[in-house]
Amino acid sequence: MWVPRPIDDAVVESLAEWADVRLGWGATAASWADVAPEVQGVLLRTARVDGAMMREAPQLRIVARHGVGLDTVDVAAAAEFGIEVTTTPAANSRSVAELAVALLMITRRGLGPALATAGFGAGAGSSGTAPADRASMTGRELSGATLGLLGYGRIAQLVAGIARDGLGMRVVAHDPHLDDEAIREAGAEPAGLDDLLRTSDALSVHVPLTDATRGLLSARELALLPAGAVVVNTSRGGIVDEEALVAALESGHLAGAGLDVTSVEPLPGDHPLRHRPDVVLTPHVGGQTREAMSRVGHEAAAHLRRVLLSPS
Repeated sequence: MWVPRPIDDAVVESLAEWADVRLGWGATAASWADVAPEVQGVLLRTARVDGAMMREAPQLRIVARHGVGLDTVDVAAAAEFGIEVTTTPAANSRSVAELAVALLMITRRGLGPALATAGFGAGAGSSGTAPADRASMTGRELSGATLGLLGYGRIAQLVAGIARDGLGMRVVAHDPHLDDEAIREAGAEPAGLDDLLRTSDALSVHVPLTDATRGLLSARELALLPAGAVVVNTSRGGIVDEEALVAALESGHLAGAGLDVTSVEPLPGDHPLRHRPDVVLTPHVGGQTREAMSRVGHEAAAHLRRVLLSPS
């Protein structure tokens, strides 16, 4: 079994109880070339497994994702070669939801400039905050505002509960895979995409990255948001058109953005989103709490055990 990137130590120990585990890091790091001829399972966190790699691994039976997204696995090739691909869809939901709410709080409150003045984030390095500067750092409360959720799966529903019950927000959701009654039963008001955008003081993105969702939030969609709205994305980069987002921020139409994911990770040092105090960037750490890493790792390990300890 190959584990190319670091995961929870306890998960590695549990795997080693029944499998020959080769790690892709540390003093005895094993590369794909080292393991491909005999590898039967891969526990995949942030590395990639494509069709060419699968072709080199005649004994490979399962790629277990340490997470939800499948953009790092060639799923079509896996089906062709009879390789099972699994995910851990619920294990890190709470952690991602909490980060989404944190970014909503920071951006809606307009804390980016304050953090920069204090030495954090874009524009950091100021020697102090003049009284006039402090007076201009006036944000907005989440209580009483409308939260729009683009996508209404597990994570979005957790965000909805925190926002509605904990922060006093009105919650509206759009999900083409759920009917209106299902959205209502899960605690949000259903809306079409354009109506969702027109009513969202804060928009949080929770759809997967697919051909249908790539660039879904373009200049047209961002222009539908109310003036002063904020956008948060903890799902996948590529869903928000970043050039359009920069333009909407520069024009003053949007008040801020909180992004845990971007189209390229990390963003280049000269990317304009890196240098705006109204943008808060985190490096794709939504699921990286100790609790979530443990749950995700053990769930992925359970998938590996199920497949590899069953008859071929």
